[in-house]
Amino acid sequence: MKNWSDYPIFLAVAEVGSLTAAGKKLGMSQPTVGRRIRALEDHFKTPLLRREDGVLVPTRFGQSMLDHIQRMQDEAAAIDRSSATLEDSLSGVVRLSATEGIGTAWLPGVMQVFRKTHPDILIDLGIGFRDFNLAQREADIALRWEGPGEQNSLIGRKIATVSFGFYAAPEYVKRMGSPETLDDMSDHDGVIANIMDGKQLWVRDGDVMIHSPKRITFQTNSIWAFDEAMEHGYGIGMQPITRGARKKQKNQLVRILPDVTVTEELYLVAHQDLRRSTRIRAVFDFLVKAFKQDQDFFLNGGQSAFRTGLPEPIDFLDVAE
Repeated sequence: MKNWSDYPIFLAVAEVGSLTAAGKKLGMSQPTVGRRIRALEDHFKTPLLRREDGVLVPTRFGQSMLDHIQRMQDEAAAIDRSSATLEDSLSGVVRLSATEGIGTAWLPGVMQVFRKTHPDILIDLGIGFRDFNLAQREADIALRWEGPGEQNSLIGRKIATVSFGFYAAPEYVKRMGSPETLDDMSDHDGVIANIMDGKQLWVRDGDVMIHSPKRITFQTNSIWAFDEAMEHGYGIGMQPITRGARKKQKNQLVRILPDVTVTEELYLVAHQDLRRSTRIRAVFDFLVKAFKQDQDFFLNGGQSAFRTGLPEPIDFLDVAE
């Protein structure tokens, strides 16, 4: 087989179940993906995919190929990670992934401080709620709500406890009143954000929502759409204390049940191989210190060191471990 690049295309189609979705994932047109799959089938003289309930799934031979292709991809990624650890330089690109709220409202200010001492390191920030594949170097470092999981090759460090509380628009409270207990939530409308690795942002017992609202009037995976829906009076929703407090000061939201607080743990995760990279380690260690300096901001909604008046790098870097 001369064109090794056809194999990742087949892997992508098998993972997402359609030529169009695979094309979007790979940055290719649907006809190009189809042509490359046909080239593989012509080479092996057997079908690799079949359609089942409208989804493309591997044939028996295709599935046996996927096992080999996955191992090839894992080995290629290992080579890529190994080369990164040999670059003993504080320059180059570090890919960082984060969710929308922290990634847009907090990280830019933090990394501006980092640039003062590491101007030759470029931060490539990916925003999204899916887990970027660290083994495949979709990201070098990731901020995650649930740590590294069961992947032995990943290392994680808990870096912040983030507090959430209930809020609603003044217009909603004027129209519907305010609950006095969690049990009263059953009489109110709810606005739900799916922003925590697929979990609904609400009071939960494990993965199950409890004290559910009477009805969900708006649900989204975008923190900005969530904010707009809350401010337009769709119902009661759960906001990070950091953002809710600012919106309360601007009379955009009011706090509901102020004694009720939910906390979630935030982790910094990287592949164990990449921690040996000088530039990746520099970013990782810097972020650990940044979160430590802003722990009151995330837990209690206090003042962030990185939103108004940036600290001097020398003072910041002296923060104790």
